Amino acid sequence: MYVITPTWTTEAEVPPVKPGTEYWQSLLVVDDPDPEFRTYCHLFTTRRPWQRGCVDDLLRDTADDKVAGILITDTRMQRIHHPYDGGADVFLTTSDERDQMRDRHVDWLSSHPSGL
Repeated sequence: MYVITPTWTTEAEVPPVKPGTEYWQSLLVVDDPDPEFRTYCHLFTTRRPWQRGCVDDLLRDTADDKVAGILITDTRMQRIHHPYDGGADVFLTTSDERDQMRDRHVDWLSSHPSGL
């Protein structure tokens, strides 16, 4: 699996690589004419073998709002788990796969009628 972590800056220059990660790419998120208001998102990746509990600390830090913007993907980047301090978004390959996940984890869904 890959764990993708963002670093946000107002500079196009890539910040130093975090220990244990590799630089992947940078995105210009806000292209403001004033350079002080331009925003870049620099993405770093870590490839990890899947093991039960291997991202528990990261999920806890996300829930506690210590880190944000984390993406956890399979190695083909077809399925994405995006946790945040109030829950998570899961992006799957097909609507059938989505429905199977929803049916398997009904207790994860919001009580709102839309499930959101």
